[in-house]
Amino acid sequence: MKLYLYVLRTVATHILGAAVILMSILQILDLLDVTTDILDRGLGVAGVLYYAALRLPRLFEQVAPLSVLAGGLFAFSQLARENAVVAMRATGISGYRIVAMAMPAAVAVMLLDVLCGQVLAPRADPTLAEWWKNTTPVAQRKVAPPRTFRAGADLVIAAKASADGRTIDTLTLFRRNDKGILVEKVEAPRARFVNEAWTLDQPRTTRFAGDLAQTSTATSTTWPTALRPADVQGLFAEDAAPTAASARRALANGGSDRPESFYATHLQAAFAGPFVALVMLLLSAPVALANFRSGQGAMLLTTGLAAGLFFLVANGMLTALGESGALSPFLAVWAAPAIFGALAVRAFLALEG
Repeated sequence: MKLYLYVLRTVATHILGAAVILMSILQILDLLDVTTDILDRGLGVAGVLYYAALRLPRLFEQVAPLSVLAGGLFAFSQLARENAVVAMRATGISGYRIVAMAMPAAVAVMLLDVLCGQVLAPRADPTLAEWWKNTTPVAQRKVAPPRTFRAGADLVIAAKASADGRTIDTLTLFRRNDKGILVEKVEAPRARFVNEAWTLDQPRTTRFAGDLAQTSTATSTTWPTALRPADVQGLFAEDAAPTAASARRALANGGSDRPESFYATHLQAAFAGPFVALVMLLLSAPVALANFRSGQGAMLLTTGLAAGLFFLVANGMLTALGESGALSPFLAVWAAPAIFGALAVRAFLALEG
């Protein structure tokens, strides 16, 4: 048990240190761009800390894979240099068990990555965007252009939405028949999400039948759609990555402003993304079996770091191909982790002998 805790503590400490360093670097670079604006708005140090806190989930998402890679490389190289791996193998402990001892650290990063990407960040991003908009001086505020998106079979143009996504202002719905011909246009100054359903206030409906157009008005009417407030938040956010839930709703006729392949790829990525941490640990594992006296350790360190960086690049390129529809979403998301994971295992098996 003590040996297990020693290996786990060594790997976990290095991963944590790498994560703190990488997040600090990204946080500093981010704050360099916004600190002056925050102070000019009279928000003080508290505003800077508030901004930094809301940015933490997204920053952790960015550094999680590299943290496992860097932490694993340094931890395994330390164990190899101290001859701890040689001593463990002399007592009958295989290299596979050594990697298994370090696996919980990567699993913890996986779980925290899922928590940040699927729970914390989707809540922090709208809060940050609304806070930033509300604290912008009136003279510097810009009117955002209308957003166009699909909500089931309806095409929607909307001016703006509330921060919680439960209100949409100045929207126009276009409804078409099975042949794609416009049959109805609905204009409403506001749509509200109340009691798990959308209500249009004072809608003005124009129905088209051939060359005829009939217009009618009402105090309110129900808008039958699978759109949810979380979808509205994502649609009106700046470059927000969809979560697994929002991507699934978009594919099931919820709100969407991208091709179907984009949401299908992100749905797969929500499940495959956390496994990137395990692949990074496997890429760093061969260093534990290196002979640093012969120069093999430096070579494996360099190779592991290069392989990890190349893996991130390849994974990003394949994901982009999947989003554009040029590649199957399943292959786009799972191909790189499977290939690089297999190569890492193959290298480890060759060293284990």
